[in-house]
Amino acid sequence: MNRFHRIAAVVTPPQSTFELACVAEVFGIEHPGVPTRYAFDVCAETPGALPTKAGYRMLVDHGLDALRTADSIFVTGWPDRDERPSAGLTRAVCEAHRRGARIVGICSGTFALAAIGLLDGREATTHWRMAEELRERYPRVRVRPHALYVNHGDVATSAGTGAAIDLALELVRRDFGAAYAADIARHMVLPPHREGGQRQYTRTPPRRRTPQPDMLAPALSWIEDNLHRPIAVDELAARCAVSPRTLARLFDRHLGTTPGKWLMHRRIHHACALLERTDATVAAVGAATGFPDPSNFRRRFAHEVGTTPSDYRRTFAQPPGH
Repeated sequence: MNRFHRIAAVVTPPQSTFELACVAEVFGIEHPGVPTRYAFDVCAETPGALPTKAGYRMLVDHGLDALRTADSIFVTGWPDRDERPSAGLTRAVCEAHRRGARIVGICSGTFALAAIGLLDGREATTHWRMAEELRERYPRVRVRPHALYVNHGDVATSAGTGAAIDLALELVRRDFGAAYAADIARHMVLPPHREGGQRQYTRTPPRRRTPQPDMLAPALSWIEDNLHRPIAVDELAARCAVSPRTLARLFDRHLGTTPGKWLMHRRIHHACALLERTDATVAAVGAATGFPDPSNFRRRFAHEVGTTPSDYRRTFAQPPGH
């Protein structure tokens, strides 16, 4: 962790300022009280004063040479989806991928990754209004039109606008742990972690008496405060003043999952933070996050995270004062 993780954001004129800003805010800004673990560069195929969609020009100093040393490369949008990446950009991205760099497509940037061939035979997402176009143009890509993001480890894609931040924070969690990602999110005044499978806010036909998303707020807030205890679906439904069946529909429509799966994700996420920031025993961490049986906690944790609680702690434990 002594070496900075190098981020290179590739901009393409006219650049979407918001998509670039989402990446820069997570990886390129110094957050007071949070250790700096990323080095951030912006590059373009042709450096200089480049136009943006917001009507002003941005000065980009670096060319594609910046990709040679990057650990992660973000294609922050692809304004002309009819245009395929140039031979120079394709070569630079593929060479970086072959040496182990992580390649990320933000919103329409997914089209660039698909054109290069990095998404062949793989799942990917993009903004919901472009999902069908992505499927038609690149039939070898398995498009997930409702997902906020899809992360394969070496390649990742996000849906539109704010989903870029969700994916960026997920990558921070993978790089440096849940607690470090939570510190960045807190400075950005963001809500709890959104899973990649959560639904995009797509247009749906109006329905009579459709429950509103804010009906879930009491349940989600209460879950965060009660992760240490058993929680029944009936209890969550009562806190939202709806039936268990309606609660299930709300979770499916707005979060893309079930109440039980959401609760499990929140328990494991909190357990990760405790393992990173405290010296409590694994059994104590399990009990504090709703798993009184240590063996069940270890099994559930390994299923969700892909490693044991002890190994996770060895990897991500933060030194005192951080």
